[in-house]
Amino acid sequence: MAAMATHEAFSSTSPRDYDVFLSFRDEPSNRNFTDCLYTALVKRGIHTFRDSNIEETRKGRETTIEEPKVSIIVFSRNYACSRWCLDTLVRILECRRRMNQLVLPVFYDVDPSDVRKQSGSFAEAFARHGEECFKAEEMMKVVQGWRIALTEAANLSGWDLRNVAYRDQSMFIKKIVGVVFTKLSKKMLDVTTYLVGIDACVDAMNSLLNIQFQSNDIRIVGICGMGGIGKTTIAKSLYNLICHQFEGSSFLADVKEASEKLNGLVQLQEKLLSDILRVEKLKISHIDEGANLIKGRLCNRRVLVVLDDVRHQNQLNALARERSWFGAGSRIVITTRDEYVLDVVKVDEKYSVQKLSDDESTELFSWHAFGKDHPIEDYVEISKQIAQYAEGIPLALEVLGSFLYDKRSIAEWRSALEKLKRIPYNKIQKALRISFDGLDHSERDIFLDIACFFNGMYKDDVMTILNGCGFHSEIGISVLVRKSLLTVYENDKVKMHDLLRDMGRDIIREESPKEPGKRSRLWLDEDVYYVLEKCKQGTEAIEGIVLENHQSSSLSVQLTTEAFTRMQRLRLLRMDYVKLMGSYENVSGELKWLCWHGFPLTFIPSNFNLENLVFLDMQHSRMKQVWKEIMLLEKLKVLDLSHSCYLTRTPDFLGLPNLERLILEGCTSLAEVHDSIQHLDRIIFLNLKDCKKFKDLPSSICKLKSLEILILSGCSKLEKLPEKLGNMESLTELTVDGSGIRKLPYSILRLKKLKILSLEGCKVSSDNLFHSFFSSMLSPGKSRPDSNLLPNSFSGLYSLSGLILSKCNLSEGSIPSDIGSLRSLEVLDLSYNNFTSLPSSISHLSKLEVLELQNCKMLRSLPELPSSLEELYAPGCTLLEGFSHSTSLSYSLQGLDPSSNNSYGQASSISSLSRLTRIDLSRCTRLQSLPKLPPSLKELGVCQCKSLRLSNIRNNQNLLPFELHGCDEMFELQDLSKLQSLEIISEDGEFEMFLYESDIPKWFHYQSFGSSISFEVPLLSDHKVNQGLILSAVYEVDDRDEKIFAFFGNLGAYFVNKTNNVERKYSANYGGSVLFRHDTHNMWVAHMPGTQFENLLSGGNQMEVSFELGSVSKVKKQGNQPVFTPDEKAVQVKKCGIHFLCKLDETS
Repeated sequence: MAAMATHEAFSSTSPRDYDVFLSFRDEPSNRNFTDCLYTALVKRGIHTFRDSNIEETRKGRETTIEEPKVSIIVFSRNYACSRWCLDTLVRILECRRRMNQLVLPVFYDVDPSDVRKQSGSFAEAFARHGEECFKAEEMMKVVQGWRIALTEAANLSGWDLRNVAYRDQSMFIKKIVGVVFTKLSKKMLDVTTYLVGIDACVDAMNSLLNIQFQSNDIRIVGICGMGGIGKTTIAKSLYNLICHQFEGSSFLADVKEASEKLNGLVQLQEKLLSDILRVEKLKISHIDEGANLIKGRLCNRRVLVVLDDVRHQNQLNALARERSWFGAGSRIVITTRDEYVLDVVKVDEKYSVQKLSDDESTELFSWHAFGKDHPIEDYVEISKQIAQYAEGIPLALEVLGSFLYDKRSIAEWRSALEKLKRIPYNKIQKALRISFDGLDHSERDIFLDIACFFNGMYKDDVMTILNGCGFHSEIGISVLVRKSLLTVYENDKVKMHDLLRDMGRDIIREESPKEPGKRSRLWLDEDVYYVLEKCKQGTEAIEGIVLENHQSSSLSVQLTTEAFTRMQRLRLLRMDYVKLMGSYENVSGELKWLCWHGFPLTFIPSNFNLENLVFLDMQHSRMKQVWKEIMLLEKLKVLDLSHSCYLTRTPDFLGLPNLERLILEGCTSLAEVHDSIQHLDRIIFLNLKDCKKFKDLPSSICKLKSLEILILSGCSKLEKLPEKLGNMESLTELTVDGSGIRKLPYSILRLKKLKILSLEGCKVSSDNLFHSFFSSMLSPGKSRPDSNLLPNSFSGLYSLSGLILSKCNLSEGSIPSDIGSLRSLEVLDLSYNNFTSLPSSISHLSKLEVLELQNCKMLRSLPELPSSLEELYAPGCTLLEGFSHSTSLSYSLQGLDPSSNNSYGQASSISSLSRLTRIDLSRCTRLQSLPKLPPSLKELGVCQCKSLRLSNIRNNQNLLPFELHGCDEMFELQDLSKLQSLEIISEDGEFEMFLYESDIPKWFHYQSFGSSISFEVPLLSDHKVNQGLILSAVYEVDDRDEKIFAFFGNLGAYFVNKTNNVERKYSANYGGSVLFRHDTHNMWVAHMPGTQFENLLSGGNQMEVSFELGSVSKVKKQGNQPVFTPDEKAVQVKKCGIHFLCKLDETS
């Protein structure tokens, strides 16, 4: 049966679909365990491939091992008897090294030591292998590989089930599934494919971070080393390995580069908070506000923060100035080239990255040169010699190996080696230069242009410019990527490593070390000013100039056009917020890219020769019109005039026959588009967003057969679309959010390629609704009046995958009944509308994944929902009685939000949602109890559930801490007594609350006034064990200053066993900033599970517990901004209490 299931699963599914690779030896002793583990994984929505020693699984196994992010190996007593299993183990560990795959060993009925040392049953198995067929020397290498793999796997963190009773195996299965689920639910960072020598570095860093169950200290660890040594790779691998152990995590990449951009540090602060708090569109006005928010919101969260490539103290001041900004147990990792930065922040530990050994260097070089971990025959010695010149630096090994990958002639390799021999040691950029020298002329120019001007830009923009320069950019960029000289990130931006960028810039400097004007490219402000201001004369050598001023220095820079007279080869020019005096005919007519943000003139002079221009970027210009007379720019492909607030009209487009992208976003004075737009036969992208005065879209625009994306969002005075819009046969995206559009033309149904239709905020006017009401009264048979925003039918929009209809004032019957015909629809947003029900055909949307119904206050019921649905958001649907989940929905829904639903009084069907990970029931005021929650649940929101009672919260292993503010019934004193029988929520048994009460419950065993309490640990009667204890403390704010609106602080308790001289600190893990109110008392209640005691609380021991309060800050408003002021005495502990919990010992 197991074999059949495995074979069917494999044959029907692509290997890329698997999340987990489960490896084991199929035998009766462990079959039940592996079947239960497999079933548990599948039930949690984790797609798992089972691989045993069964012949049917052989086909395609290699790719199946490589694709999943996690491999689980179940070691059993006879595991080593199977060569199949041993070969699989070797492949798994190769994937761990090369692809950062998480490997989890489970020792079912075998001692981990036997696996590690190949003793016991494993020794017997290897003896049999030796007797049977492994006499040959080459086969002995295979055996040695098995031994190494077994030792490595046994040293990994996993689970030992030898002494676990059969009935308790399910608990371990839940733990395994929980770890896997957490790993997969985190978005892992992309790490380089070949990870040679990384394991030891990550292990060392893990040790320095000292992540332990009892560790509540806040540690900062630095990773330092030269560029290209692998600091970022180590940090990414470490982050992927441990991020699941924290309440929140954030990896801030390229801090140096990001902080140098306009408002760069503020954007980094926003990302840090968004990553950890999981809040989108978080906006921060200035650095000080961001610093206060980080401190206020993260000081009670156990977080992992990685700051990559920090160079200056101001970057640390903005992001991680003090340990007190983060909660107990937090870990901060900083990578830097400058060790002084680590001294400034007083890191706890430093890890200095060492160069790779000779063997590791050869291995990494071989992966890139040959695609395997060792050189091929005849290339062994020369490979070792070449690898030596990389000096153990991973980046250099990658570049050199990639350079030689497609060179199979030994003569070419010897030539490369001879070049390397002429380079002095410690000149790594010179070694990298060999790869550059191996490029052809066009590829070199592409490399140098990106190094000097385009690093970090979007790939499409870069390719457009480079193609205009006569380069074959698509081929050239792919060559640079293949040779590891360039990376294209997931966001489609091109990125060059600092070492490579600096190498390219050094090549330019070498053209003329002392005379910048004789270099081909200028990018440093001082060099540009020297050439254009002091010398007032460039040379024919100059091909590109970049001078980036910010708007804050608006037009403070004045230059003359005479300085450009001799630059006849100038093809790339950027000079933001510069005023250029003189005749523009002096500027080269060879320009291909002109980027001039803040262009100061009211129009482009007619003597400005732009005939060869392919990309014109004049954002934030002062132009009122683009040019007075038609300019013939036959090569122009991109025209970006965004945020040119004085622009009143577009140019005549007759002179722009090859324009592909026209961007007019934020041109708030623009009232019309020239009718000649119909002649733009090649345009694919048109953006008119936020053109507030734009009233009329010419009907001639419908002749644009090539247009794919049309954006009209925020055009509030645009009331209609052309009737023949359906003629735009290539249109894939139409966005008119917040425009004045009141009705879609019927011809829209002819847009067969349309994928995205967004109409958010396009409201039918109240006059139309009034008219519609009386029209329906006079003509009862006419159910959908002509004044409706939407067409009568959606038939024809077969490609539509996203439909946004939020805030459209849609009433009952406004949605076409055949909405189910949208067979490609994946996202449907109907939020903030007035209908009472949805068309029943919605159940036919077989690809629908997200349904949003926020604040549909008239909605009373839902139809059957499609089985593909993963996310359902319905907060504020106050009349919605509940959700009737179909059986099929139970296996798809992952997110559910019915918050702010006053009618939502029960949630009985929630438990059937086996893949549900998030549910928000906040502000469901009639909700009195929670049903059994599905085991998959991780996030629960119940704030302001005023009728909810504590006793109904059920056990759930994966549930993270959640807030309970405003749950009045839960916090009544009589309900606190139910803490005695509380079923603990989290996997480790901890549970915490912060509420506004003044008295410790009377049933607490020990109580005291003040901040400390002394007691004797009670002796337990027979057959009882200590299950845990409940801590409670009451806090009072002493400062009554009414201008202070909040107090924040860290909670904790300090245990001292006076009998055994044992001390331990317990810090709150409360998942949010603890807010103290000065108008009432404040109470902290926490359950400390018995697993944390060890020898701390033995019966008869004398104990003292002190309740501590750290990092107290009071918050005042200064203008509209919060100001945090430290004040350790502002909040005091007034009362405290301890209560012991015990239970019968089931083992007695």
